[in-house]
Amino acid sequence: MRQKRSVGEYLAFLSIKYEVDPEKFLNALRQAGENRKTNCGQFSIECRGKIKTKQIFLIRNDSGVVAQFRVSDDFFLESGNSLKKFMDTHMVRKHLLKKRKATHSQFIRDVRPGMNHVNLKAKILEVAEPRRVVTRYGNYANVAKALIADETGTIKLCLWNEQIDSVCVGDTVQIGNARASTFRGERQLTLGIRGVLNIAEVFKSQMATPVCPQP
Repeated sequence: MRQKRSVGEYLAFLSIKYEVDPEKFLNALRQAGENRKTNCGQFSIECRGKIKTKQIFLIRNDSGVVAQFRVSDDFFLESGNSLKKFMDTHMVRKHLLKKRKATHSQFIRDVRPGMNHVNLKAKILEVAEPRRVVTRYGNYANVAKALIADETGTIKLCLWNEQIDSVCVGDTVQIGNARASTFRGERQLTLGIRGVLNIAEVFKSQMATPVCPQP
């Protein structure tokens, strides 16, 4: 019988599942233990109290409650503690295997509002000027909409904060685990905290590839 999962394994699993930097996640938990509340990306982390030598943490995101668990003081005090050493544990391997099996490429023409786990490759045609908005947690964030295209059509893609500066017109991007919706009658994709945005290889098309302007 497999041994009961350790707290390190579970925290590593959460960081992989929700694509949060493991070391930033661990440090945010420490901060929440000291200051009661903190944020890590789009995670809201709250320390709800303590039972003997274990702190109780509650994690939320835009979709609601993510997890509630206990972490012992000894775990935080462990010398050289790092979640990276738990990345080859059973929970993490199982999740990554499931994710690889579920990932399949789609085309823009097939995207329908309400779809989740949208994966596709597309070229960025336009990027609108960023807007400053207030999130549900009261934080300020920058958002910009990009027009992307593949050989089957176009769709809008919402970019947040550092995502905006990570791409430019002419780039081809690989989008993973996006959500599809409509806004003012237009289809759009939102990455959220679980979405993935990577620069892909050169897009093979008849359109000339614009050069990303230097700042």
